[in-house]
Amino acid sequence: MAQSLDDIVKVNVTVSPQAQSAGSFDIGLIVGKSAVISTQDRVKIYTSLASMKSDGWTGEEPEYKAAALYFSQSPTPSKLVVGRWDGTGETAVDAVDACRAANNDWYGCYVVNATPEEIEEVAAAVEAMKPESTFFYTTNDEAVKNGTPGNIMEALKGAGYKRTFGMFSTTEHAAAAVMGYAMGANTGGANSAYTLAYKSLVGVTPEPLSTTEVQKILALNGNAYTHYGTNYKLLVQGTMANGVPFDEVLNLDMLTAEIQIGAVNALVRAAKIPQTEDGMSLLINAIEEQCEKSVVRGAIAPGVWKASPVLTLQRGDTLSKGYLVLAESIASQTQEDREARKAPPIYVPVKMAGAIEHVVINVTVNR
Repeated sequence: MAQSLDDIVKVNVTVSPQAQSAGSFDIGLIVGKSAVISTQDRVKIYTSLASMKSDGWTGEEPEYKAAALYFSQSPTPSKLVVGRWDGTGETAVDAVDACRAANNDWYGCYVVNATPEEIEEVAAAVEAMKPESTFFYTTNDEAVKNGTPGNIMEALKGAGYKRTFGMFSTTEHAAAAVMGYAMGANTGGANSAYTLAYKSLVGVTPEPLSTTEVQKILALNGNAYTHYGTNYKLLVQGTMANGVPFDEVLNLDMLTAEIQIGAVNALVRAAKIPQTEDGMSLLINAIEEQCEKSVVRGAIAPGVWKASPVLTLQRGDTLSKGYLVLAESIASQTQEDREARKAPPIYVPVKMAGAIEHVVINVTVNR
């Protein structure tokens, strides 16, 4: 009988825990009352209109019509979550919350045929939702383009919501088209960062708005799809109810999620991260690795720090990589924090790449 080689050389194989990802930011949710999906199932995932048809959708349901706009955009989003709203005993917020509980993958959501009151309620709920999400809605209320006090865009602007995108349009479910573009364009690849300003929307009819009407909509931090010049049909301006561009909200949500999951993965995969400066370097390296993803996407870029000082970073210093990861020293920790096995506070100053959306060109002619 042959003897075991383990007596000479013993090989132990250890497989490190699988790293988790920061989640998806390229899937939308459309919620409605059609009974094609049961309240028990609550949500279903579709990859195309054909997959919806094969699942029993006829094409006449408002969810399907919104999905048609969602899937028609270029780049085309790869997935859509459709959720059920039980119209006999649920509020719109109840339905969206139930869809979140059933599926954590979606980032943008749209509720078909929501009233202004329901839009306000969902906007408030999405503002505090975890994981972070965004809400798109459509309104054709004449009070919006006329700037009449009390309209839905004015209310949401007053609330300062940064996660709600409002669209004035007489095209039914036009905001679902915007959501489709936003989800389809967010590939996560190199130089994939984008804005919603000046994009073309498939299936949405441009509004015949006057300059005054456009300005009133924009003043409410709303958005519209209209004619510019002789040939352009453009979405303006791509902002949330608080005036912040959609892409800034998206990029910061992605960065935050990636930093969080990077730090957690470092803690999970290490046998131990010592409470030393070397241990802090392990955490800092894990966070820097995640920040690099935003650099590759084009969301973060080198620039001059013009905010308040952060540890050794001073106003006027250049962030050569677009970000910096700093930590307070182990030596500065209180004994209480040390015994609680806490890391010293970590700071991540970042410089957003921004976007140019307005240009002034001066032409000087000499004869």
